[in-house]
Amino acid sequence: QVSVVETGGGSVQPGGSLRLSCAVSPADLYSVAWFRRAPGQGRAGVAGLYATTDERTDYASTVKGRFIISRDLASNMYYLQMNDLKPQDTAIYYCAVDRLTGGSLLLESRFRYWGQGTLVTVSS
Repeated sequence: QVSVVETGGGSVQPGGSLRLSCAVSPADLYSVAWFRRAPGQGRAGVAGLYATTDERTDYASTVKGRFIISRDLASNMYYLQMNDLKPQDTAIYYCAVDRLTGGSLLLESRFRYWGQGTLVTVSS
């Protein structure tokens, strides 16, 4: 069984930054994606990182240029650095992992292993 645990959510003012962390076990080379569920909306893909040596990434247009997804394989950790946060980024953020190759990583149906979610609130 794969364990996925997110941390790092919180409250921040518009224009601020937060870094979400995702701890995954057991150790393996996973493709990972971050999804979010805004109030009253369904869950949507935000950023994905392929399990490839070139660390290919994919971003939703709403966050491209502001969010950065990364990994540290030595510690089995995955991250979402969120910069220039906006009120519309307010959501519960979920980390999802699986042993995937190719295809879009912004589709939640592709992932079997999910964290419990962490709340990010952007408000002045």
